[in-house]
Amino acid sequence: MGPRATVIGSLQALAMHPNLEIQLHGPHDALEAELESLPKRLSGYRPRLVLQHAPRVISQAMRAANALREADGSSMLSAIASVRDGHVHACVSAGNTGALMGLARRELGTVTGIARPAISTAVPTQGGGQCYLLDLGGNVDVQARHLMDFARMGAVMARVIDGLAMPRVALLNIGVEANKGVPSVREADERLREIMASDRRGFTFDYIGYLEGDGIFSGAADVVVCDGFVGNAVLKASEGLATMLMSRLQETFEAHLTTRVVRAMARPALLRLKRRLDPVRYNGASLLGLAGIVVKSHGGADAKGFAYAISRAVREIDRDLPSHLARELSAASCPEPSIHSAARRTDRVDSGLASDAQSDDSHP
Repeated sequence: MGPRATVIGSLQALAMHPNLEIQLHGPHDALEAELESLPKRLSGYRPRLVLQHAPRVISQAMRAANALREADGSSMLSAIASVRDGHVHACVSAGNTGALMGLARRELGTVTGIARPAISTAVPTQGGGQCYLLDLGGNVDVQARHLMDFARMGAVMARVIDGLAMPRVALLNIGVEANKGVPSVREADERLREIMASDRRGFTFDYIGYLEGDGIFSGAADVVVCDGFVGNAVLKASEGLATMLMSRLQETFEAHLTTRVVRAMARPALLRLKRRLDPVRYNGASLLGLAGIVVKSHGGADAKGFAYAISRAVREIDRDLPSHLARELSAASCPEPSIHSAARRTDRVDSGLASDAQSDDSHP
């Protein structure tokens, strides 16, 4: 992914959201060059696109620690700083995931009571629903308390974004028996069961216990919690499986004349299936727990995928997700909810976007 996909995707998002304004952060000349060759159908949305010059790009190969030291002048820092300073309401980036998480934590801070932000996205489930999966790579080595935080954040996401009064939360495990799993998962399970059986102490969701991998897409849970290593592997495997299934289905229908006739007759149903399973529709992973909205687009996403990531950020803006997270998560840890960040203006509905998008195969 590069400036072309970012620019076109941003304009597609503007077409989808009439009240949206977007800042594009990156090398001015490169962005202007892309805008000069816009498709005619998108040129009318150009007035709602503002360029912010940022000469440097954080590479996908750069370590997060180095990115934190060398971020000055980069498009990623510029976009995040716009959220911090209240010029925009959200940042969407397809850049280096580790750098994005590190810079966002430094510049925006975290919600009170959350030690580690988590990366979360929605995946389709049976019956036309969806399930939030977290963490997806931000936290590889976790303790039970982190998994419990992820459960709380995922439940708030499901409640605020999807309108679920009491989301069902599960821990991803290799079995449903009490003795299965690594120590951190078993401890989190034990503590969650104790809380559910007592006063809940701010845990406003239904904990349903362990869920195995084949249950993620069944619709049994609204939120599935795991460490970042497992979550990233599950997400990438499911994306690959969906792509393979659609490819095999197309090959099967094109194999013979009779199957091509069947394909023509079933075209509307097949298109609905493709839209439902297409990983592009689910592009955009939220960095939950930050005192601000930051969405990570897949590094390999095309313009359409980037537009979907922006739409995810718009939904979080419309529903004021950070305030809900602050209020609900801090309720269990302090008397008054608070967010560790600079005050933000609320007179615009904008998204600050980093245009340092490059291929990134190691993160969502």
